[in-house]
Amino acid sequence: MGPHISVEQYRGIDLFFLALITFVSELLITFAASRWFPDQLYTVSAVAAITAIVMVRWKGYAAIQALTGGVAICIGLGAEPKQWVIYCIGNLFSLGALLFLKKCGEGKIRTNAVWTIVYGALTLLMMQTGRTILALIFGGTLREALAFYATDSLSYVFTAVILWIAGRQDGILEDQKEYLARLHAEMEAGREEIQ
Repeated sequence: MGPHISVEQYRGIDLFFLALITFVSELLITFAASRWFPDQLYTVSAVAAITAIVMVRWKGYAAIQALTGGVAICIGLGAEPKQWVIYCIGNLFSLGALLFLKKCGEGKIRTNAVWTIVYGALTLLMMQTGRTILALIFGGTLREALAFYATDSLSYVFTAVILWIAGRQDGILEDQKEYLARLHAEMEAGREEIQ
């Protein structure tokens, strides 16, 4: 038997690597959009998709990915202080999708493509709404605030595709405590068959 890790250790490792993926992907996307393709009207983001996955896996711990995505965007943009608040705090509004997750149920979101898309879209919509509200509070015009929705509209498709794929992979779009319990039960059943 190999060494065992606790659920807390597993969660820490999982959250670390998902935060790293969020940070690197969002930083590269932001650099590409702002420096290499500045004339493009649209951009795409992985933050909402990863945040939505982590909400299913670890609930409120998804704040780490939402915040990490905001930090990466701000570094990539060379943001000023109010932009840091808009992106970092605004991204945290995505956690409002936890209410939908609780009401709808993880199983339905994982197995039903329509519910998967709705959940992903709601996560991104909440994130964009948070940014919009904060931009307006900081004196931005309505047109500037609405740009958060318009320029990031391709992210709805990107988020839907990522979540749809994640839902088809064993354990990715699943509460990790339940997943670990299921794996443990399967391993125990396998041991009993061998004996």
